[in-house]
Amino acid sequence: MDALHETGGAPLADALHRTGVTIREAGPDDAVAGVSPRWVALPENTGEVAALMRVSAEHDLAVTPVGGGTRLHWGPPPERCDLLIDTCCLNQVLEHASGDLVVRVQAGLTMNSLAETLAAEGQELSLDVPLDGATVGGVLATAIAGPRRFRHGTARDLLIGITVVLADGTTAKSGGKVVKNVAGYDLGKLFTGSYGTLGVIAEAAFRLHPIPDDRRWIIAELPAPGTPGTEAVQGVQGVQGDGRPDAAEQPGSPPGLDVLATELAASQAEPSAIEVDWPDARGGPVVAVLVEGTAADTRARAVRDLMAGHGTARITAGPPDWWGTLPGEDVLLEVRVPPSRAGGALRAVMARGLRAHVRGSLATAALQVTLPPDVGGSAFAEFVSRVRDDLGRLGGGLTVLTAPQELAGRVDRWGPVGALPLLRRVKERFDPGRRMSPGRSVGGI
Repeated sequence: MDALHETGGAPLADALHRTGVTIREAGPDDAVAGVSPRWVALPENTGEVAALMRVSAEHDLAVTPVGGGTRLHWGPPPERCDLLIDTCCLNQVLEHASGDLVVRVQAGLTMNSLAETLAAEGQELSLDVPLDGATVGGVLATAIAGPRRFRHGTARDLLIGITVVLADGTTAKSGGKVVKNVAGYDLGKLFTGSYGTLGVIAEAAFRLHPIPDDRRWIIAELPAPGTPGTEAVQGVQGVQGDGRPDAAEQPGSPPGLDVLATELAASQAEPSAIEVDWPDARGGPVVAVLVEGTAADTRARAVRDLMAGHGTARITAGPPDWWGTLPGEDVLLEVRVPPSRAGGALRAVMARGLRAHVRGSLATAALQVTLPPDVGGSAFAEFVSRVRDDLGRLGGGLTVLTAPQELAGRVDRWGPVGALPLLRRVKERFDPGRRMSPGRSVGGI
């Protein structure tokens, strides 16, 4: 605690010391999107988090929660950051009611550790998070989800209970450990995707699924745009040949990605995930489908036959190398449109002339886009602006998840958000002093 007395003053140092929480000086690796905190606290339970938040309120400290630290560079930098609350010691499975398919855990538990614990009982949390070392709290705060979001939903859908500590140190709970209990479920929805701007997630309860006894992947390589005899990608619904959206698909246009996605989603084979990977506009996209559970092999053959009309399809016992991973890390964007317009979104991105790599859920139209790290600032800003215009006409939008500040500073990271006035009121209600990760979320919240 000597460092506290040297840098924070005796009253603050004594107050932090009385919490009983381990405190250390922050180092270079603790920076949040380039902003360095003064101290890092390592609480071991919800009560200690609450004690830290009460001291922070008394001394007007800006607080940022952190889990595994794998995505501290995502989102805008905070306006200020005095105290980093590291949840690495909040890493326990508090209760696993295997008979009820429910688990309650502390927020700092890593998703890998949770998966190992649940697998011992033949169960899983069906999120497929594409982040190594990610924690439960971090997954909720960033609202990240993997391929099986199509069948099982996102973290918000699987969350049935949450315990949070608010900016003034109040501990709040909603939901519970029973799947049918939905009391207070809105609190879980609010904190999922909040980027730590409303409070600290301390505990979470999820509904689980049995691990499927069999899985098959069906992989189809679609032809490149302009391939003679086919326009499987160029003819997608909602986009003209120059990348500008149409009001509707032109009559008689050949089957495209939108058609394939619709057929797969409605298939009686009931796929759990429908993913696309398109590394280069000069080549064709790859579509991979997962079926799991009873009669997986028979259902896989039905999916293969359906996909065969769009490209060369094969069945494998394991996923493609790119499955469940992000396409890149340096300049990463997220595209979302209505599911029926996923193909149009892909075409809009790939028609802009930059070396874009797109990957994500074709079925739910939640796609990640990476650009070359050496993309120029003007080219980046023009790409974001024009793609946003195209996606807006398709009913969607684009978010800049992470990019060097010289790029991100040229654009609005979030783009137009219709619910911004409501989100501002929520922020005012939960954090009127603007001390929780200020500026990290949409609209500078």
